[in-house]
Amino acid sequence: MTATELAPKSPNETKVETRHIVLPNHANHYGTAFGGVLMSWIDIIAAMVAQRHSGKDAVTASVDRLNFIAPIQVGDHVILKAMVNHVGRSSMEVGVQVTKEDPYTGIQVRATTAYLSFVALDENKKPIPVPGLILETEDHVRRFKESEMRVQANKEFVAKLRESRKKN
Repeated sequence: MTATELAPKSPNETKVETRHIVLPNHANHYGTAFGGVLMSWIDIIAAMVAQRHSGKDAVTASVDRLNFIAPIQVGDHVILKAMVNHVGRSSMEVGVQVTKEDPYTGIQVRATTAYLSFVALDENKKPIPVPGLILETEDHVRRFKESEMRVQANKEFVAKLRESRKKN
């Protein structure tokens, strides 16, 4: 591993934005996008961010939070924006914001938010260190601090589960 590969990166260096249009095959019988379709789009864009940040293969370790806020209708445009919020030794938390846009009026509404954890892998599919994170803006700092709270909450939850399982 070279020093360049582990040079810290700004979330802006590796963020990704993409668009989709919701077609009838993406929707349920109510005419709204299937949650699974949105989850697939979210996982794909988050993986691209994790790969860009780490410079390596990256796999989804967990979906830590997924909130469906507003329904997305057939014909709506879907804008997905993703960036790294937090990094550990070999892991990264990627935040994804999903916005629906009326293609005729341009009105945008936040529809979904998600936080996913990824692990970078070497050629042998073993975890590998990832570059640090350069926090350049107040938004980066806010996202980092909020992700630290999620990371801590997840650790506490896993510890409680392990303790509970020992008792049973």
